[in-house]
Amino acid sequence: MSLLIEAEELVARIGRPSLVILDATSVLPGQSFDPDENFRARRIVGARRFDIECFSDPDTTLTHMVPGQGRFGRLFGALGVETSSEVVFYDQTGVASACRGWWLADLFGHANIRVLNGGLPAWSRVDGPVESGPAAAPVSKTYYASPRYTRLKGLGDVLSLLGTSDAVILDARSKARFAGTAKEPRPGVRSGHIPGSRNVPFGELLDAENRFLPVPDIRARLEQEGVDGGRPVITTCGSGLTACVLAAALVVAGFPRGAVYDGSWAEWGSLPDLPIATL
Repeated sequence: MSLLIEAEELVARIGRPSLVILDATSVLPGQSFDPDENFRARRIVGARRFDIECFSDPDTTLTHMVPGQGRFGRLFGALGVETSSEVVFYDQTGVASACRGWWLADLFGHANIRVLNGGLPAWSRVDGPVESGPAAAPVSKTYYASPRYTRLKGLGDVLSLLGTSDAVILDARSKARFAGTAKEPRPGVRSGHIPGSRNVPFGELLDAENRFLPVPDIRARLEQEGVDGGRPVITTCGSGLTACVLAAALVVAGFPRGAVYDGSWAEWGSLPDLPIATL
């Protein structure tokens, strides 16, 4: 089963009892809108709101870090998700936040998860049914999370790789942020990148409609940066969100699953003793 689901296929699945559609939209740097307000105004029929900020560790100053097992299971179950549910994540603007939702659910062991390719705009292009107003409260379920923490990396893991060729570190930020020529959007965060990391701006893996590129094109772009299917891959970005687009792209392209450095540049760039590289 492909990680991606096309809008036409999802239309055909609407109404299935096991289907749970989750709007995981989050605001990226440079964007300015209220995803909750947009959700109330227009959403895929039957969709429920997966708030990435809620599905985050409340006890850290870093942005939307991975929550604990208990918190994830409680919140996922409250959305009506069971371990047997077919879960589809979508984004109001494309795929970026939906990929974070997919990655979190995958990290905590959910088996049947997909991302709507192209998000709500793709849904609109096929005249998929929508609704508005307050969403109906889902029937809460008991959800048992089964974490797979090998798909998550921390600061110490990345530090241990500096100066080695044991893994490929891919950074999803823009070229200017990676090069250190653009100021970081978060206060107190230095500009630059992790020494030895490679830059694959996540938008380069998407087309003009924010759909994933064809598999051969994704493979070619990742191979340019040293992805060979042998060495493990760690993805990073500004705060761990668009890194999940690269993590999803690895799966879509048929490479082994990577891991996400969740603290990403928000953590690395804010610690003055850590080395940085610029171009």
